[in-house]
Order: sequence, then C-alpha cells, then structure tokens
Amino acid sequence: MDINYASIITIGDELLIGQVVDTNSAWMAQELNKIGIPVKHRMAVGDTWDDIWYALDEESKHASIILITGGLGPTSDDITKPLLCKYFGGKLVIDEETLAHVQNIFLSILKRPMLEVNVKQAEVPDVCTVLRNEKGTAPGMLFEKNGKVFISLPGVPHEMKWIMTNVVLPLLPSKFKTTNIEHRTLLTAGIGESFLADLVKEEEAALPSFIKLAYLPNFGMVRLRLTASGDDKALLTESLEKHFVAFKEKVKEFLVIDEDLPIEVVVARLLKEKKATLATAESCTGGYIAHLITSMPGASAYFKGSVVSYDNSIKTNVLHVPESILETVGAVSEETVKIMAESVLEIMDTDYSIAVSGIMGPDGGTPEKPVGTVWIAVAKKGETTTKRFDFRHTRDRNIQLTALNALNMLRITLCG
Repeated sequence: MDINYASIITIGDELLIGQVVDTNSAWMAQELNKIGIPVKHRMAVGDTWDDIWYALDEESKHASIILITGGLGPTSDDITKPLLCKYFGGKLVIDEETLAHVQNIFLSILKRPMLEVNVKQAEVPDVCTVLRNEKGTAPGMLFEKNGKVFISLPGVPHEMKWIMTNVVLPLLPSKFKTTNIEHRTLLTAGIGESFLADLVKEEEAALPSFIKLAYLPNFGMVRLRLTASGDDKALLTESLEKHFVAFKEKVKEFLVIDEDLPIEVVVARLLKEKKATLATAESCTGGYIAHLITSMPGASAYFKGSVVSYDNSIKTNVLHVPESILETVGAVSEETVKIMAESVLEIMDTDYSIAVSGIMGPDGGTPEKPVGTVWIAVAKKGETTTKRFDFRHTRDRNIQLTALNALNMLRITLCG
C-alpha cells in the first residue's frame, strides 16, 4: 500500500541559535509511530516568511501530513498565522468559541484584563478547522490542500501535547490509511558498536526486508532496535519476535534489558523487586546519580539519600576517609571510593551503595591520573566491588558516563 508519511516543521529563531532545544518533534514522531504514521522529514526554520513558505512547499512534496509547531503567539515576531492565511488563500476572522475561551482564561482564571493582542489570539484563517486548545490561548489549525493535511500547533510543549493527544492523533486515522509499525529494543553494555555489529552480523543478514536494524550508541551503552512495518500485523509481529529472540540470545552476555528503557529505570525495578534500598556518595558527579534516581516517581521506596562529598573535608569528616589515604593515594583512588561506599552504606543504613570519585576536567589531570580518570565502588553488606574507568571526554560527558556506568555496576551487583 502507499504509506502516508508525516513531516514535522518547527518554527522559531530560538531553535536555530540553540537557545531552546526542540523536544516537540521527537515526542510527535514517537506518538505518530504508535498510530502507524512514519515521519519522513523533520525541518527547523526561523521566524522568516520565505523560509516557512518554502518549508511548506517542500514538505508537501514528500508527506501527506505536515505538522507545524511554533509562531502562534500574540507578538509581532510570531508570523505563522498570517502566513498560513495567505498560503491557503483565506482571511483572518474571530473564532467566537476561541475568544470565549481566551476571555475565560484572562478574566476568570488569571483575573487580568485582556489586551488587544490577547484578542488577536482568537483570530484564525476562515479556511481552517479550529482545533481547541484547553491548555492555552492559541488554538491549533487544520488546513487541507491537494489531498494533504497541514496542522499548525502551538510551540509550547504542554499545549502542543494536549492538542495532539486529544484532537490530532484520534483524527488522523480517520483521514489516512495507516500502516503497522513495531519496534523491539535491546540495551547492551560492555561492548562497543563495531564489536556488537560483528557479533550479530549473521542475525542481521537473516532479517527480511520489512525489518530494519539500527545501532544507537550513547554513553558507553548501545541500543539495538529492530523496526518492522507492513500491512499484515500478525505476520509482522510473529517475524519480529522470532528475530528479536535470536538477537537477544546472541547478545545475552552484554544484555542490560530487552526494553527501550534507561539504566536508571532498570535499576529502580531491580531495587523494588528485591525490596532493597540505596544510598550514594558522590564526589565528581556532584549529585547527578541521585538526580537520575530521584527523577522517577516512587524513588522514595528505595532511595534514602546522598552525601555529595565534593570537598575532601567532607570525605574525611562525614565519610571517614582517613587523611593519610587522601595524602598518599589521593581522592581519586580505589581506596578512597571503597571507604566512601562502605561508610555511606553504614551511615544511611541501606542495602546497597554507590561511590564515585574522579577528574571531570577540563583541568586537574596529571600524567598518572589524566582528565577522565574515575573510580567507582558499589557496596553491599560484606562485599564491595571497585573499578577504574578512563573516559577522556568533555566535562559533561565524563559526568554522564560516570553516572551511567555506576548504575550499571549496581545493576550487575543486584543481578548477582
């Protein structure tokens, strides 16, 4: 069958100069995949009339559904609405339902008078279908032209998500024939991308044409994603599962989990299953490991707390690392992280602990301990495991690599 592709156009100078990171298109692509609409292109353009016009022309050549986010605010730099009005040959009119909604927000909820620019939020091209926005003042707009659908949405993420979830995603399958798209993901650790590719080369060669393999390396781990698409859902699922099992068996030595989940979620599951508790003693990561753990709801069930021992005096006075150890082998050493891990285990009275100490850079390295040198310890009662890592990357990347490798060491300990 002919596949109905979508294209996503994000609008805003702030995206092009890096002031704002585009998270909208990633979320939209994931949700479109779930309903069987693959994304063909993603394009970012600035607040420039000619560039937006060109993007609309260009993307309509490749896709049946063109989703646009941004440029719907009440200020002069937001030009999406008047441009769409001209592009589709309409004129701006007041949508009474939207106006009542905007008035309710300002007069009843915010208790503030409306300005003329606020009233303009209720103006829409008379050639569009208005898509209600219960989370903000700018409505979404749907246009149709030459069998293609153009949908303009606010750039504010929570407003865009509400309209997509409640209006757009339920609407699209009624207008376009969708396909079946399924993904299966394996998360691996302890093996590089090229070695992993060599390990699974026979399984990759055996894949049918409707199943694609992708390698997704990130922070010392590699995800293998199998993606299948086609009309026959039963056949697709059966074949995908068969090949997924083959890949899983091949990489079992390096397998973290057979789902598309981050390592902190994997660790959280294991701690919950064991009804175990965790504490951290962090030097070089400055609390980033604790942040990853507590970013998930329900973390209080298994995480007790952290000692951020950035200064050596905290290592000595709180975590009981002897000054003689710091003076001889230093803070970045096996001896130091071992004591840190065992001390925080006792102080917090937990089942497991993590301790890290390292040189994140860009300064502070020596010939013996260059930037990126990290020691990690994972402790449980009666047993402490330590390991040295040499990352040699930027400061941010070194911090992230330290945290994720520490969590993976904990995972290995939890799994026995």
